[in-house]
Amino acid sequence: MSTESPIDLVKYGVLWQKVENMEQKIDKLETGMEELLKLANQGRGGFWAGMAIVSALSSISGYVVHFFQNK
Repeated sequence: MSTESPIDLVKYGVLWQKVENMEQKIDKLETGMEELLKLANQGRGGFWAGMAIVSALSSISGYVVHFFQNK
């Protein structure tokens, strides 16, 4: 029997470094995705606020037009 290990330690070290680099990249991607989700939710809230304002203004203008047409 030989005393050599079947695992090449240099290749194992290179593989270990690659895994660590990928973990860092995945963490950055997760952070980026969370920021995108926050921005999407802010945009959705702004959209609905705009819809409420436009709806209120159109209701008021419709009431005023109707009021003056019936006089």
